[in-house]
Amino acid sequence: MTFHIWRIFFWIKGQDSYLFELFIIRLSNSTKSAVMRSLFYAIVTFLLLISCNREIKNTIKISGAAQGTSYHITYLAGQHSNYREAIDSIFKKIEFSLSTYNTGSIISKINRNDTSVIIDDYFSDVFNKSIEVSEKTKGLFDVTVAPIVNAYGFGFTKKEKINEALIDSLLQFISYKKVRLVENKLIKEIPQVMLDFNAIAQGYTVDVLASFLESKGISNYLVEVGGELRAKGKKLDDSSWTVGIEQPNETNAAGASLNTVVKIKDKSLATSGNYKKFYIEDGKKYAHIIDPFTGYPAKNNLLSTTVIAADCMTADAYATAFMVMGLEKSKQFLSENKDLNLEVFFIYDDNGVSKTYTSEEFKENMELGI
Repeated sequence: MTFHIWRIFFWIKGQDSYLFELFIIRLSNSTKSAVMRSLFYAIVTFLLLISCNREIKNTIKISGAAQGTSYHITYLAGQHSNYREAIDSIFKKIEFSLSTYNTGSIISKINRNDTSVIIDDYFSDVFNKSIEVSEKTKGLFDVTVAPIVNAYGFGFTKKEKINEALIDSLLQFISYKKVRLVENKLIKEIPQVMLDFNAIAQGYTVDVLASFLESKGISNYLVEVGGELRAKGKKLDDSSWTVGIEQPNETNAAGASLNTVVKIKDKSLATSGNYKKFYIEDGKKYAHIIDPFTGYPAKNNLLSTTVIAADCMTADAYATAFMVMGLEKSKQFLSENKDLNLEVFFIYDDNGVSKTYTSEEFKENMELGI
């Protein structure tokens, strides 16, 4: 008995390929036709089942305004997987917990010494990470700096006339050691202590949004809120997610130039700097990043700090902490705390010339030609 081998190759766009080897025994023409029809219908049915179970991915983009800034979310999913409504709901929930500009939020009530307030998971997550970073940086990152941030006009109360006496009077209220969580309540040592999560809340929001997407089975995405971001997987064309790091420019001119471009995969990135949020009064520059020990804006040669970490809340907090530390202290901190696995890109001023410091791990993801 003789037989033929037929090889049939099928490919579904954006999915897998299938190779069928059909062993056809020499039969009569009528029997052979019946067998071929049956095989054809079987293969078509198989391919239809594969197509139904494997939804072709699309690039979905969602953007808008929230937390006093803009956000952009891009992910790969089926055409019926637009989660804008759910994402808007997440923003509202976080605002109700962490926004000092929402007078009804949990943090606002705590700042007003409302002892009936019960904290939620959003608040406890951010508070605990803040204390962790404060302890690690020996207080150079401190969310209790709110009274001084307010005095400079960068917070949630009216700006005051800055002078040495005012700053000295407010410093006594600044210390992360003056607050603690006891079960689901925040306890203050003195009522004048206030909290401000602005140096960490956007990074945390990115993490919450990313976790939401992953809960929906999405494994390829880029989430960005106010310049803080997290990326996982790849783009539709199988290329890496890339992010530009802006060259500091105090003029706030449109179309700011990029200093470098970096590839991000399964990590988070945050950038901090004093070149956008500042004002000049009586010939002095006042920027929004405050040194918790002096009560004055951090003053050193760092222009911007970019940090890559496993989660965006961590990257956000340390980017701010490094701006307070300055270049040399930041380098020393990184050397002594390699367990944190932080990758950094610093832009600093060297006698009027903009220079950069890049950690070895960060260099591996930088793109050339910028």
